[in-house]
Amino acid sequence: MEKKILITIGRQFGSNGRIIGKTIGEKLGIPCYDKELIKRVAKESGLWENLLDDLDEKHTNSFMYSIVMEPYAFAYSFENQGYGMNLNQKAFMATYNTIEKIAKEGSGVFIGRCADYVLRNTEDVLSVFLYAPMDVRIRTVMQRFEISEKQAKEQIQKEDKARASYYNYYTSSKWGKMESYDLCIDTSILGPDKTADQIISFAKSLG
Repeated sequence: MEKKILITIGRQFGSNGRIIGKTIGEKLGIPCYDKELIKRVAKESGLWENLLDDLDEKHTNSFMYSIVMEPYAFAYSFENQGYGMNLNQKAFMATYNTIEKIAKEGSGVFIGRCADYVLRNTEDVLSVFLYAPMDVRIRTVMQRFEISEKQAKEQIQKEDKARASYYNYYTSSKWGKMESYDLCIDTSILGPDKTADQIISFAKSLG
């Protein structure tokens, strides 16, 4: 492929974001970085893979810490060369540096992990946010994990909250807010495969 394509995907839990991201990668013949990213971050940063996996797309472990820190505090601290980063912040910075490095190497699809923020100053990056109605996501999660409707709804709320907290803390944007992305799509309208096709078409039209 001649044209370099970089696509970042933010997603609500149960919107099939991971499936769509991997489908895009397969259709374009380019790498899709999801859990695979953790292995590379661990290798290049020296941090333990199990530790990175535990901290992945999660906010700080301390409730009091989240109260004390103002929104966008880390983004401000990082941009101004802040010091005294805790373990969560070090894990984020290791991920940040790895995403930047991978993007310079060639095309790729990045799922979550604030990749849109990391690559905000990189040319021709398409940042996408995928969502779907709650009832559709509940059915998806129920089928995927073979759990009850109540359990599915609770899991969705938990995962969305964690992703929002992580994104809002580490970036200067707001998770899920349309102004934070180039393209927002309700995945329930076309389904995973056709949604992937639409994103690919949009990405190819850039530049």
